[in-house]
Amino acid sequence: MTRSSHSALIKPNYRPKPMPSPFTRRIRPAPILTISSLMAIPVALTAMSSSTPKAASTSTSTYPTIQYKPRHTTWPYTPADFLRQDLTPDTSFYASPRFVTHIDDHAIAALKRYYAAVLPRRGRILDFCSSWISHYPPSLESAVESGELVVVGLGLNARELDANPVLGKPGAPGRIVRDLNEDPDVSVAVNSGELFDAATCVVSIDYLTRPVEVLRSLAGVVRPGGRVHLVVSNRCFPTKAVRRWLRIDEDERLMMVGDYLYFAEWTDIEIVDLSGGEEEEESASGVAGLMRWAGMGGHDPLWVVRGVKKVD
Repeated sequence: MTRSSHSALIKPNYRPKPMPSPFTRRIRPAPILTISSLMAIPVALTAMSSSTPKAASTSTSTYPTIQYKPRHTTWPYTPADFLRQDLTPDTSFYASPRFVTHIDDHAIAALKRYYAAVLPRRGRILDFCSSWISHYPPSLESAVESGELVVVGLGLNARELDANPVLGKPGAPGRIVRDLNEDPDVSVAVNSGELFDAATCVVSIDYLTRPVEVLRSLAGVVRPGGRVHLVVSNRCFPTKAVRRWLRIDEDERLMMVGDYLYFAEWTDIEIVDLSGGEEEEESASGVAGLMRWAGMGGHDPLWVVRGVKKVD
């Protein structure tokens, strides 16, 4: 191929080969640990895990961002790279609804802030590989309620999609059940004739066995200049993630997703690091900061690999 030519009963705790991110972080001195601070550890961790997102930034310039640079002139991967341990149909694996989140509260808050800064409040958004929650911020939920914004969810479980409030009332036409590994043509799935202004996909790109076909067809239903946001963490269901994903480090996973977008003919591809942010800065000098410095009690890392639909 040349460039021209998504949940289990519990939260997925498998983290394949955690490695450093491609973004250099500042090394902070370890805070002094006292008896009183040790006693406060459970409270601090509980408060941090239940924190709510703060006011959204109006720009993504505060997020560390690197430009993806194409590495290959021809498709570098083999069919074996996209094999999976569990060969049963995804419709069977996802037959029962699982109302769980797949990233921690800190990562969810960071994602909501990012979405508030980058997603349109008017028009249409496609959330593919969707479920019972899309992690959209209150500003977008309000836009949906007012009718200024329409969000269409494409996923594998009807009951999960029905429970997603950002997709409108249960039974509304904004819900599509589709197995993209069985049929990767997004344009046939949505079949509305109306273009989307943006698209999102949260911690699911590692499950797609035909990602370029999905992303190329997605480009056909996104308006020129519209952007797709592929959210990546290091959690997954290992039996359903593609083989290569489990064998490479985090740097390479992000570049691999960039390759997907490049060969699907998206442009202006960038990798954005959402793992830091305001909450990390505030707690860096406390016990939570010490625990992260010691490799304990850290948050789920989070990145976005994004691309723009080329303008003809």
